[in-house]
Amino acid sequence: MGTAHDSRAAHTQAGIADRLTAVRARIAAAARRVDRDPGEVRLLAISKFQPVTAVRAAVAAGQHDFGENRAQELVAKLDEAPAGARWHFVGRLQRNKVKQVVGRVELIHSVDRMSLAEAIAASAAAGGLLQRVLIQVDVAGELQKGGCAPDDVPALLERIGELDGIEAVGLMTIPPVDADPAAMFERLRALRARLLPSFPELIELSMGMSADVEAAVAHGATIVRVGTAIFGPRPR
Repeated sequence: MGTAHDSRAAHTQAGIADRLTAVRARIAAAARRVDRDPGEVRLLAISKFQPVTAVRAAVAAGQHDFGENRAQELVAKLDEAPAGARWHFVGRLQRNKVKQVVGRVELIHSVDRMSLAEAIAASAAAGGLLQRVLIQVDVAGELQKGGCAPDDVPALLERIGELDGIEAVGLMTIPPVDADPAAMFERLRALRARLLPSFPELIELSMGMSADVEAAVAHGATIVRVGTAIFGPRPR
């Protein structure tokens, strides 16, 4: 006979599976509306502050890509995470935390300055690794937040191209809460279109979260970052 804890755990796993199904359906419907293949859009489950049990439930439901925004939490989860989980770092990365992240994640989504790119490259090259990254772009001009100004992106990409151990493969943005997300996503899409002739390796656009997945997909997102719509409210 199962315990109350077993019942709650089963309910949590079923709930995560159901919410994953719903998010995938939203992505597929949004893609079809603009004649895109839903398979072009990767779902990144943002698991920050969520317990490892929630990650296990998501993996059991077929989810493999997970995002963390704190190096310490990422390292802790790596020790307990189930096989089949792939990790991304989506938070603002401090240079003194680079060694905790490099080589442990598929993508670092938040490179926005040359000093950080150089630190990542040095750490990766020292270990004989190649760390793939995205350039975080401040398309809204929120200087107090993370992100490279659009006009500064070409110089940052050129510098990264000169370094061993790092490869920039796309762009990322986080719209302000009071902005029209569709307009912000279109700015990022247009920026990549301008950069592609010189930087054809920019294949990824990481944009869109729980509330604006549809707008992100409509404007070309290849990665959407969804947390609450999959895991529910973050634990206190």
